[in-house]
Amino acid sequence: MKGRGANNFLLALTAFIWGSAFVAQSVGMDYLGPFTFNSVRSLMGGAVLIPVILLMRRIRRREAGKSTYGIAAGERAVSEAAAGQAEKRTLLIGGVCCGVALAAGSSLQQIGLMYTSAGKAGFITALYIVIVPVIGLALGKKAGAGVWIGVVLAVAGMYFLCIKDGFSISRGDFYVLLCALAFSVHILVIDYFAPKVDGVSMSCIQFFVCGILCAVPMLVSERPQIHQLLDAWLPLVYAGVLSSGAAYTLQVVAQKNTDPAVASLILSLESVFSVITGWIVLGERLSGREMLGCILVFAAVILAQLKNPS
Repeated sequence: MKGRGANNFLLALTAFIWGSAFVAQSVGMDYLGPFTFNSVRSLMGGAVLIPVILLMRRIRRREAGKSTYGIAAGERAVSEAAAGQAEKRTLLIGGVCCGVALAAGSSLQQIGLMYTSAGKAGFITALYIVIVPVIGLALGKKAGAGVWIGVVLAVAGMYFLCIKDGFSISRGDFYVLLCALAFSVHILVIDYFAPKVDGVSMSCIQFFVCGILCAVPMLVSERPQIHQLLDAWLPLVYAGVLSSGAAYTLQVVAQKNTDPAVASLILSLESVFSVITGWIVLGERLSGREMLGCILVFAAVILAQLKNPS
């Protein structure tokens, strides 16, 4: 129970960071193209994790050195080396798969924001709370009744929270819908690989893969100038260090022992936190409609936890 509670807290913290970083993403688009912004923030997110990984490895080696000695230690070292090679291959495959899904999702979201409102983009992106359990069914992962009821409540909450001027599908909405599909795949890929490898290392690999993939269209079509990057340094640092480096790593670590459908519901709090932080930090008004949406999403997350004890 304690482990599940800790994982859920980390996922909620991830949603909070993502929600508060939405302003940084929007401001960054005033200076940079979508591929440039995503490439730089992803490479930045990977770079800040390298010192963390090196420190963690040093600590593990020090602890391993204290606990192994003699002939048994030599045999154990050979066995651990063989297992380590297999884990490295799994780590690399998992990091690449996560990076491809992240590059697709984040790029489609940034492009969609150029053609649709932030509210509609937030609502459509959050549809991964429906897509994840549906794909999970196809993969043999059954979600409980509480999760499905939570999905319905969360979708209704997202509608009240994000849609204010009617709903119609535009080109930008279609891009964001594809983004929701990519993020659903991202969640399920993490669910598969995270229990098998070191979460921080896999997160680092996914950022560099995402950054490199986004750099190709960045150099071909956007060709950013140094002054543009300097003008956008603050949103880049916020999105790169916190939203990417910290939040996505927390997601990978927290999903090790969490059902992906439940994880998607908790992560959907991103839209709620974006509204709340806008209300507190920017002084934006929170209407009764938006308050109802927040309550429904929170209720959905709580219901999913109550109906899915571990």
